[in-house]
Amino acid sequence: QVQLVESGGGLVQPGGSLRLSCAASGSGFRINAMGWYRQAPGKERELVAEITSGGTANYAESMKGRFTISKDNAKNTVFLQMNSLTPEDTAVYYCNAGLQSTDRTTGIIGYLEVWGQGTLVTVSS
Repeated sequence: QVQLVESGGGLVQPGGSLRLSCAASGSGFRINAMGWYRQAPGKERELVAEITSGGTANYAESMKGRFTISKDNAKNTVFLQMNSLTPEDTAVYYCNAGLQSTDRTTGIIGYLEVWGQGTLVTVSS
């Protein structure tokens, strides 16, 4: 019922910038928080940045100062602006959302976490 679709990945040279977008679609849900994670080849998935419904942002230390997370509440979309990219930033970037979902028949609220399919960012000369 709820899907996250990422876009904006691609090939960029070291020192360049990219902006990733993630749009949540569906019905019967409210977003508590959204974030970005990444997984490089041979490594585990790691947090990049998160933003709460109130607009509070948290960043992994290595990304702080270079990456900026933002959102458009009206469009249920979160963005990740990435600057000063290095080859170590090469990874598949995944959008994540923590949601409250209301059952249409019972009205019971459930809590769930959903993931996008990922978008590949390659930083190379």
